[in-house]
Amino acid sequence: MPGPLEGIRVVDLSRLAPGPYASMLLGDLGADVTLVEAPAGAVQVIGGRETDEAAADRRRAFGALGRNKRSIVVNLKSDEGRQVVHDLAREADVFLEGFRPGVTDRLGVGYEAIRATNPRIVYASLSGFGQTGPYRDLVGHDINYIAVGGALGMIGRDGRPALPQNVIADFAGGGLMTAFAIVSALLARGRTGAGQYLDMAMSDNVLYLLASATGGVLAGGAPPSPGRGNLGGGSPHYNVYECADGKWISIGSLEPQFWANLCRVTGREDMLDGEFDASRHAEFAEHLARFFRGKSRDAWFADLRAVELCIAPVLDLREALDDEHQRARGMVVDVPDARVGSVPQVGIGPKFSETPGAVHSTAPRAGEHTDEVLAALGYDQARVTSLREQGVVG
Repeated sequence: MPGPLEGIRVVDLSRLAPGPYASMLLGDLGADVTLVEAPAGAVQVIGGRETDEAAADRRRAFGALGRNKRSIVVNLKSDEGRQVVHDLAREADVFLEGFRPGVTDRLGVGYEAIRATNPRIVYASLSGFGQTGPYRDLVGHDINYIAVGGALGMIGRDGRPALPQNVIADFAGGGLMTAFAIVSALLARGRTGAGQYLDMAMSDNVLYLLASATGGVLAGGAPPSPGRGNLGGGSPHYNVYECADGKWISIGSLEPQFWANLCRVTGREDMLDGEFDASRHAEFAEHLARFFRGKSRDAWFADLRAVELCIAPVLDLREALDDEHQRARGMVVDVPDARVGSVPQVGIGPKFSETPGAVHSTAPRAGEHTDEVLAALGYDQARVTSLREQGVVG
């Protein structure tokens, strides 16, 4: 059954996680994604390249960000390589790149150049700070984008910011928001017939993700700070508690009925009227800390999951992948790989009733589909062989 993006062709020049995640999302929903990869040694790889072939294949096969894609290796520093990319763009709907501002222009594959080849192209540039503004040329990573975007300053404990892995900027503000923008631009093209340029800045989108919090600040209120406020760990009824086995349980009893259930279950009905009495929060938090240390995490969840007080175990990633609910929701799938065999991967989040997404292939080896992709563009075998001998493609 075709996915909702069946027939959409994507050319992906991105390298680091945010761009590949965006194109993974598109590929999972049926888009035909072609990776344009650099020749070996042309770019630095964090941690170096895997030298053991079997280990490299295993890492590739289990790497979800490359799935549902084809790979072609192209040397963008050659005129012939640039022509290959333009030929790909001529047949494409989407062009995605994640270089620093100005790089694709210097390589001859920037928006204006690609638009001249294909006026209907949706061209997305994904960067840390965007194509304009005082920070456009700064190097950075997720930590820097969530710092500038306001998220890092509101996450943590006791006033100290805490790093939430690289989910907020790289994956939510970067990959997810870029995929959303691309699909929106494709819908607009359906009305106007014209493509457009998407300037996707992770720092912008971190702030955009904080839309709910910005209203109070723009109205003159104090900004959220680490460990403060109802949703930041400053209230005993919206927090995590350590259990007897050293694992943690999460409690989110915000609404009055859930608060009442929490008070009754933990034997503190005297607190029924004290939900918003900050002077008693420390006392109640200490009580809850003692209470939840009385049993293991899983024992508490088994005992209290039927009580409406918003409770869930704090799972590590291995536990989450094995969780009964995640499995029942299809959030782990088996994907065939010609070299490694069947490998488990994370499933697809959006559930479509009529055009579901699917994971049909693991990540390709670099250049695995070069001949196939070029043949589809009309390149004969003699020309492909010549380009390969010149180091233009691989």
